[in-house]
Amino acid sequence: MRVTSLTIHPVKACAGVPVQRATLDDTGLLLDRRWMIVDAAGRFVTQRTHPALALVAVAVHDEHVSMEAPGHAPLALPLAAADDAPRRVVTVWDDTVSARDASSDASAWVRSALGFDGAVVWVPTEDSRQVDRRFARPGDRVGFADGFPLLLATDASLADLNARLSEPVTMARFRPNVTVDGDVAFDEDLWSVLRIGAALARAAKPCARCSVVNVDPATGATGLEPLRTLATYRTFASKVFFAQNVVHFGESVGLDIAVGDEVTVQSRRVDPGYGR
Repeated sequence: MRVTSLTIHPVKACAGVPVQRATLDDTGLLLDRRWMIVDAAGRFVTQRTHPALALVAVAVHDEHVSMEAPGHAPLALPLAAADDAPRRVVTVWDDTVSARDASSDASAWVRSALGFDGAVVWVPTEDSRQVDRRFARPGDRVGFADGFPLLLATDASLADLNARLSEPVTMARFRPNVTVDGDVAFDEDLWSVLRIGAALARAAKPCARCSVVNVDPATGATGLEPLRTLATYRTFASKVFFAQNVVHFGESVGLDIAVGDEVTVQSRRVDPGYGR
C-alpha cells in the first residue's frame, strides 16, 4: 500500500492544505491544528455549528499562515504567537487548554468575516493536550485536533461508500491527514501497528463521525449524506465510524512522511464486528 495524499489543517475546522511531504512533531503533522477559532467564551468553533468555515481557505507561507473568507481580506497569523501575546483558557470538547492570542487583528476579522464575536488562538507545544489515556500512552500529545495526532483513511473505503451513494463524495469530507490506497475496504479497522514510510504509528481507535461529514467542502452547504448511508452499515454502539485515529510513536518525531511512501501493517487487532 502507498500514501496517496497528505493534508494538514493548520486552522481547526477550516479548509485543509494538501502537501506532498510533512514532518511529524510532538502533536502530529507540523502545523496541523495549531490554530483554532474560538467564540467569546473561549469555546472552539467548528463546522458543526458554522458550516461556512469549510470555505475559509488556509495557506502556509514562509513566516505566517493566512486564512481567507470569501469576500474578505486574508488574516495573517504568525507561525508562533508573540511572547507578549495575551494568554487565555480555551476549551476543545471537555479539555481545557492554555493558549495564546494568535493575532491582535483576529477578533475584528472574525467579527467581519464570520459574523460573531471571537478570536483565533495558537497552542504552544508545551501546552498541548495529553491524548486520552484509554487509547494512548502517557506523554502522547495532541494540539487542537479533536482527540488524536493523526487521522488516516483509505481510498478503498471511500470507494465502497461512494458505490452506495447516489452522488459520490470526496475524501475532503472526512478531513484525514493521511490517505492510503488500501486493498480491501475498511481493512483499516483491523490495523494495530503500522509503518508509514520510516515512521511507526499505532491505530488507536476508529473515528466516530458527526454531521461535519455532511458539509460540502466546495460550497459549505449541509445535507444528509454521507452520514445517513454510513449509518446503515458502519454503526457500532450507537456511533458511526469512518477512518482511524492514529498516534505516532515518540521515535518517529522529526521524521517525514510523503505521498508515495509505502505503508505496511506490522500487527493487527481483533475484528470489531461492524461494517464487514
